[in-house]
Amino acid sequence: MDALKSKVVDVSGIPVGGAEPFALITGPCQLESLDHARMMAERIAAACAPTGTRFIFKASYDKANRSSLGSERGLGMEEGLRVLDEVKREFGCPVLTDVHLPNHCGPAAEVCDVLQIPAFLSRQTDLLLAAGETGRAINIKKGQFLAPWDMANVAAKVASTGNENILLCDRGTSFGYNTLVSDFRGLPVMEATGYPTVFDATHSVQQPGGQGATSGGQREFAPVLARAAVAVGVSALFIETHQDPDNAPSDGPNMIPVERMEALIGDLRAFDDLRKKALR
Repeated sequence: MDALKSKVVDVSGIPVGGAEPFALITGPCQLESLDHARMMAERIAAACAPTGTRFIFKASYDKANRSSLGSERGLGMEEGLRVLDEVKREFGCPVLTDVHLPNHCGPAAEVCDVLQIPAFLSRQTDLLLAAGETGRAINIKKGQFLAPWDMANVAAKVASTGNENILLCDRGTSFGYNTLVSDFRGLPVMEATGYPTVFDATHSVQQPGGQGATSGGQREFAPVLARAAVAVGVSALFIETHQDPDNAPSDGPNMIPVERMEALIGDLRAFDDLRKKALR
């Protein structure tokens, strides 16, 4: 089965799908402040520039699915969307954030170019329909509990609204307690739906709840899995980054230090170019 047969979804000028070079979805897991978001966007832009990689800035205004009640959740919707709007205007890049409730979709879509459905919510019909009705691109994380072929039904819920700007994202599959495994057969299986696939290297190395009150992770394996994914063939990569991951408020153990991003992107583009060369 060959991947790369998907349609191309236009994300505010960035083509995602088919034989196009992979788009990069990247940024800190959680919004911390306007100054922090601007600093991260500036450093990401610099890391992408040598290869001409197009990026979608990702950060969440609310992390509603934290391991424990005491974990930080973020800036909240109103302030978070203001920050994302500032980043979008200043850097000219599309922006993405998570939505957790149907009534969040409309306000988020006024600012964000991509609405992301968290993996734990990937079968929530009301949320999928509300997201689809905005007309924005929808990045749906595959639930850790779903088979890749189950995503055809998930995508169909969004498509029923008339919105086919759909991306399907693999972020690993539950494998025992506090562990995930990446099955790369799932990427072409999901792409067979006709929608572009995304590989989330960050959360595929997460150890959910692995530190008791918080999740652990093995960030050293994120580049390994990302290289494997582009070798199989994907339309986009999701890689969270931070200037100080060990002190980040969310998902620090999984995030790549931003100073390493330029070299990693260059490496991944070489694999991607080789994979897609015959298709251009």
